[in-house]
Amino acid sequence: MPDNYEIDNVDLSILSLLQHDAKKPYTEIAKKAFVSSGTVHVRMNKLEKMGIVKGASLDLNLAKLGYTVGAFLGVFLAKSSLYEKVANQLKKIPEITSIHYTTGNYSMFVRIYAKSTDHLKDILHDKIQKVEGIERTETFIILEETLSRSIQLDQ
Repeated sequence: MPDNYEIDNVDLSILSLLQHDAKKPYTEIAKKAFVSSGTVHVRMNKLEKMGIVKGASLDLNLAKLGYTVGAFLGVFLAKSSLYEKVANQLKKIPEITSIHYTTGNYSMFVRIYAKSTDHLKDILHDKIQKVEGIERTETFIILEETLSRSIQLDQ
């Protein structure tokens, strides 16, 4: 595929429709985007190859699966050059759902889900605090998530 492939309004329309319902068949997306289902398929393949579409995922209600405690974790690293090494270790902890390299007070910001405050304490003490390169952490319990969404694409 050429490096100069430009995203057009058809691509944006397809992405926007799939953002609202990623399970919707390409035939339905095609009708709403006024193109053929083959066009949707070809465009999605191009968008995946370009790295714009990174796959599909399920949006789970973690609380209904027993993960009732969410938290953000501000991580202070001994040296910022340890970010990649620490991030690779944190990726192995299944309760961590996102890791961000940040500016400001923290070197990293991490999102974590646990089944209880005791479970969260165990994860912090037995897993995260033992990662070499982490100097200390600061935990922020999530009381409520009002909004979680992707950016809505303009067409």
